[in-house]
Amino acid sequence: MPNETPVYELTLLLSTDAEEEARARILSDVEAAIQRGGGSVVNKSAWGTRSLAYRIDRHDDAEFHLLELTAPANLLTDLSHNLHIADGVLRFRIIKAIPGGRGKPSGEPAGAGVGTSGARAGASGASGAGVGTSGAGAGTSGARADASAEAETA
Repeated sequence: MPNETPVYELTLLLSTDAEEEARARILSDVEAAIQRGGGSVVNKSAWGTRSLAYRIDRHDDAEFHLLELTAPANLLTDLSHNLHIADGVLRFRIIKAIPGGRGKPSGEPAGAGVGTSGARAGASGASGAGVGTSGAGAGTSGARADASAEAETA
């Protein structure tokens, strides 16, 4: 295996109470720290303001940003330390990206496209019989949906 620098994903949740200039300064400081530490920003995405699943420090929403970066381990430690003490940062997470993993982020929530497979439900003739069949080992298998549809018609 070649000695490649791993790619990391940094997800930032910034306070919407902070001024726009302060949020922009946080992002530019993070990018500058990555450059100074010997890393590079591969990709950055601004996801905009989104509602939070639960309140964080009395905030119901936050401005989301995703940065894909390459960095040595000591830079990640320094970056984590600086983000912990930065005003305006509600939460952040640095994870190692899986090569060929998730693909490009979209505005659609993670589970929005999961549900009944149209081909499976259409083939069985029972609407909704395959609900939850989104992958291997999850939910009802096509064979079971077909069998239950046949049992209902008999």
